[in-house]
Amino acid sequence: LCAALGVVQTEDCTMKSAALPYIHISTAKHLLAQPDPVSLVVWKHDGSLVTYENVISISYDFYKGTRHIKFLRSGEIRLVRDVCIYKLNGMQVIL
Repeated sequence: LCAALGVVQTEDCTMKSAALPYIHISTAKHLLAQPDPVSLVVWKHDGSLVTYENVISISYDFYKGTRHIKFLRSGEIRLVRDVCIYKLNGMQVIL
């Protein structure tokens, strides 16, 4: 249970927070603005998670908070809302 909550019990029976890798959404936006491929885990409208591997961001709409991502393998382009990004390169995105 403690591990699921992100808490680790030490040998002297004290609790401390586990080191979970996370980044702020503004940092994630800067990483997505780079031309380097990334992996994303995104929430869908039904609450399930979907993983996008080897994608790049090709455009961003500041007012809508959306971006078009391109799959480098297939060339497919999808629209993603920034607030729906759960993980970027294995790091949890926080608001």
